[in-house]
Amino acid sequence: MQNVFTSILVLMFLAGCGAKRADSADGSGNYADSSAMVAEAPDAVAFDADSAYAYLGRQVEFGPRVPNTEAHAKAGDWMAAELRRHGAEVIEQKMDLEAFDGTILHARNIFGQYNPGEEDRTLLLAHYDCRPWADEDPDPDKRKQPVDGANDGASGVAVLLEIARQISAANPKKGIDILFVDAEDWGTEGDDDSWAMGTRYFVHNPVKPGYQPARVIVADMVGGAGALFPIEYFSQQSAPDLVTDLWNAASASGYGSLFPRQMGGAVTDDHVEFIKQGIPAVDIIEYHPRTGFNPHWHTTKDNLENIDKNTLRAVGTTLVRYLEL
Repeated sequence: MQNVFTSILVLMFLAGCGAKRADSADGSGNYADSSAMVAEAPDAVAFDADSAYAYLGRQVEFGPRVPNTEAHAKAGDWMAAELRRHGAEVIEQKMDLEAFDGTILHARNIFGQYNPGEEDRTLLLAHYDCRPWADEDPDPDKRKQPVDGANDGASGVAVLLEIARQISAANPKKGIDILFVDAEDWGTEGDDDSWAMGTRYFVHNPVKPGYQPARVIVADMVGGAGALFPIEYFSQQSAPDLVTDLWNAASASGYGSLFPRQMGGAVTDDHVEFIKQGIPAVDIIEYHPRTGFNPHWHTTKDNLENIDKNTLRAVGTTLVRYLEL
């Protein structure tokens, strides 16, 4: 994903958002401690952050899940097997995609459905591929290394796999879909079409005839220490009611400080492909006013050491409450 500033209106909403650097939302230069930020109210909704963390760690163990690598293929096999184990009807969508640099990516989307006969469907989405180069790393010698993607990639998948486990246990009579998309992060600055290629393919090549969810929720970079999740600009424009429901769920769960009711960035991410098709979509993504993404974004420091279970718990609990599992 990337930041975009597409119009004067967006610039007005994003006034004060500057270059990506380590800073807090209040400009103090310090990230807040997630463990302190989540103690506003008791958790009435169960979400097992330890289980989500284990799912996250398992992905990192495969190595960087860069398309066309063994780690990527093995991780995809494992995710599909986990969804099946948790009772989902799974469809694997394989495709070859040409990246901006001419590389042909042998990509795969992994789609799981619960209660496929229900017409009203909520799609939960996370990308699982890793950035092939750490181009934001402060050390120039490391900028050609692949990224572990503990936060940018594995965290969203981990939260959704734990939700899949809870769906299997609760057996709600609701149409819920989970999509792990590929080829999201092989992009280049200034070329919107170079990002979210797996999602774009999914939108234009439905896995089932006529498939169209009623709403889409993306979980991206949802495990970082000190994370904040302000309202992403395109999400608010596309789905204001869904934004309200999700941020209300966060507040009701005691995580209102992690989900501030203020505008964040305008982000080119997977949700935009659905918005283009007129489908309401919301991106839950870490963003810090005046600073941008997590300080370890697209660096070799996006690893397990910088993951916070409290952040996984906040996002997972919010989604479980929203879904009424």
